Amino acid sequence: MTPDDPLLNILACPLDKGPLHLVAPGGPDGPHHAEALYNPRLRRRYPIVDGIPQLLPSSGEQVTDDEHDDLLKRMTP
Repeated sequence: MTPDDPLLNILACPLDKGPLHLVAPGGPDGPHHAEALYNPRLRRRYPIVDGIPQLLPSSGEQVTDDEHDDLLKRMTP
């Protein structure tokens, strides 16, 4: 998924129905952190597997304060 993908304009968090932000791969633990969609309001990260966003409520995972800060830095504009 790319930052200019039109799909990003219509995808919404399954819990609060608000917008999601694309997060680039990488992070403090190295490049193995996968691309994801992130809801900073609820601090929930949703994985993208083989280019397909996993947006079931059970697919999201709550992130820690440190992970939240890292994800904010990696969010694409």
